[in-house]
Amino acid sequence: MIEEWLFACLKGLGTFFLHPVFYVSVILSILIGYLRVKRERSDFHIRVHDMFQELRFLLPRGITYGLILSLISLGAGLVIPFASLLLIGILSLVLAVTLRFRFLSPAYSIGFTFLIIFFMYGRDVKLPVFQETFDHLDRPIYSALPVLLGLLLIGEGALIRRSAHKKLSPKLITSKRGLTVGSFVSKRLWLIPMFVLVPGGSLPAPFEWWPVFSAGNVNVSPIFVPFLLGLSHQIKGMLPGQAIMYYGNKVLTLGVVITAISAAGHWYPVLSIVAVVLAMLGRELITYFTNAADEKRPFYFSRSKLGVRILGIIPRSPADKMGLEMGEVVSKVNGVNVRDEREFYEALLKNRAHCKLEVVGNNGQIRFVQRALFEGEHHELGILFVEGMKQDRGQVG
Repeated sequence: MIEEWLFACLKGLGTFFLHPVFYVSVILSILIGYLRVKRERSDFHIRVHDMFQELRFLLPRGITYGLILSLISLGAGLVIPFASLLLIGILSLVLAVTLRFRFLSPAYSIGFTFLIIFFMYGRDVKLPVFQETFDHLDRPIYSALPVLLGLLLIGEGALIRRSAHKKLSPKLITSKRGLTVGSFVSKRLWLIPMFVLVPGGSLPAPFEWWPVFSAGNVNVSPIFVPFLLGLSHQIKGMLPGQAIMYYGNKVLTLGVVITAISAAGHWYPVLSIVAVVLAMLGRELITYFTNAADEKRPFYFSRSKLGVRILGIIPRSPADKMGLEMGEVVSKVNGVNVRDEREFYEALLKNRAHCKLEVVGNNGQIRFVQRALFEGEHHELGILFVEGMKQDRGQVG
């Protein structure tokens, strides 16, 4: 029995590399990087991260969560109709090419799949090419889809919390008063590869009570499916790390609630419908209220009376090695008070071999950082400022 399952799982791994979602996500990740670099060069005359930065986020975290969710789904005996997986893949591709990646949340891709199948059931709908696949749909196994939705929502929330705040891209925008201010953009694609059981095949249930979420005693086959998740979020009113962690917590909480309701839907089918509707509505409300709250806050990355505010740090630059962080304010350079970018550089050039900065941290505490400046190093340290950008969008600190 164990040998049969191991062989079937290894065979199912091959489906991952045949799935078009895998290749489209790679292409889109590179495209996101290209467009980001183009925008950064327009704003700052330099790129902050290389073009392949988004591609590096695509799989590493997703593999970990995919393994965890696979163990949960296999343990619970989730059996997902192949037609459902086909629809999820098609919807994911359609939503991805719009480049509005927040709609790649499982609340939408799986939610719409569930509603389409629900309304198709019992109706004489003829589909070209895929008709035979949809003919095998059976209502009793619909309860598995909302559970899968809830599990992937948990994965989405965890991914937002753990990786969406890393290596963000600074962006210059114009306020309603016509002033240039800073913001941060988190645009991510993640693949969560999961083992999913589909009806059919030669594998019997390994336990008498298993599978739970299926249409009785059915033989199954495991396949390895990439689920595409995405995020597109802009932060203006607070530190991006705090904002994204808060955002991810809300999505994670929603996922836990939806999973619990969906699990009860196996015994009370109406709860499956309730879970899907709540997931779609809840995910939309999280985005709406998060953006509305950010709009009400004053711009965090704007001019400061204390000095010049740091919008971003170029990786591996002298400023990065000095431990400077986004959002901090440089109040003095080499003992000289600075109020804008011009004064910053004038004070910096007074000592070409060494710089000492007085910095007001994001916690409001004053600290001092200093570093020797070596010949050949970029004289501008690698700091991105907002100050002065209105007159010259492209100055790099």
